[in-house]
Amino acid sequence: MAVAVPERAPEGSPGGAAMPKLKALRWWIIGLVTLGAVINYLTRSTMGVAAPTLLKELGISVTEYSWITSAFQLGIMLQPICGYVLDTLGLRTGFAVFAVAWSLIAMAHGLANSWQGFAVLRGFLGLAEGSAQPAGMKTVAIWFPAKERGFAGGVFNIGASIGSVLAPPLVVWAVLVWNWRAAFVLTGVMGLVWVVLWLAFYRSPEQHPSMTDAERAVIAAGQEAHLEAVAARPSVLSILKQGQFWGIALPRFLADPTWGTLAFWVPLYLSQTRGFDLKQIALFAWMPFVAADLGCMAGPVIALFLQKRGVTLINARRIAFTLGAVLMTGMMFVGKVESAYAAIALLCLGGFAHQTLSVTVITMASDLFRRNEVATVAGLAGMMGNLGLLLFSLLIGGLVAKVGYDPFFIALGVLDILGAILLWTLVKDPAARAKAAA
Repeated sequence: MAVAVPERAPEGSPGGAAMPKLKALRWWIIGLVTLGAVINYLTRSTMGVAAPTLLKELGISVTEYSWITSAFQLGIMLQPICGYVLDTLGLRTGFAVFAVAWSLIAMAHGLANSWQGFAVLRGFLGLAEGSAQPAGMKTVAIWFPAKERGFAGGVFNIGASIGSVLAPPLVVWAVLVWNWRAAFVLTGVMGLVWVVLWLAFYRSPEQHPSMTDAERAVIAAGQEAHLEAVAARPSVLSILKQGQFWGIALPRFLADPTWGTLAFWVPLYLSQTRGFDLKQIALFAWMPFVAADLGCMAGPVIALFLQKRGVTLINARRIAFTLGAVLMTGMMFVGKVESAYAAIALLCLGGFAHQTLSVTVITMASDLFRRNEVATVAGLAGMMGNLGLLLFSLLIGGLVAKVGYDPFFIALGVLDILGAILLWTLVKDPAARAKAAA
């Protein structure tokens, strides 16, 4: 069985002998990780789509729902644990363990009957699902040359959008055909199927039997020498002392509330404020995530365009983030327009803008830190992002009944501008430093 193959099986081992050589294997690998991200985000989005039915059936209030979503955010704030495990245990084994955990926990949601039960399960789900982004960034760091990391990060982050796109129609279908409990079981089973594929096909770049010598040379030649992995385990304290870390972590703290709002609150907003029924939610709630898919690639395209014109990698990333932040100001008008369809169009603009800047800043972990630190850095930055999402979600849950959704959409349009200012202020360009030293 595939699970019996050791993490770093040599090329001549029986476990790897059946794998043929593949050209551009790195893109197959990022595709496999992206599929995992699709299922990860599909699983976490199930709650938001099922919320109108689930809250009504179980008598859960909006305030109690905010505690449920907050429990998930508390769990996912433990991403540094996931990143550290992935950096020390290994990507193949570590990611498989986390994926099995989130799949089983998702299925257990079908047994919950109270907001307290959901809150406990969401907390554990957040912890397990927090592994996806550190795993994706570690894959990008070790499998891709520098010039391709932006696109690889964009492809991986498309998984988040696709999962969120699939959630409304799939979950609504499961609710209408069976019930909301079946929706959680269905997404959990999909996660277990992916684990089988992951264990069967993933190996490290150094030991993958399908890797050609030519591709291995391309990857090695395109990676920065100063970011090579070292034998020592990553030091969390050392990372936290670096301005480079805070330069990407604080913008994430300010940016991530947008994604949480789209995933957890927009279905309720469309239901409570715009009068959409469950079928209308299924028809429209996925659209911002399709726009987000385009945003995943917009950031890398902008950065590459600028690099070809002599802009350094870090400055190109910062400019891409800033352009996304400017577009995010469109979110300020979601609650102001009379037409529900205009509101959806602005939400789509927000999804595009958010992923343009989010993919950019997330990828910068692999541009600024050693490869044995990338998952830990991504986990720590993810913790900051989810802390921002948690606080924002609590504010929505506590105040939306009194002030409505409008102030929160306005806040989303402002926060990323502040994030852009911090990105330019705190992150130092290694290329500019090297030029100055020369």
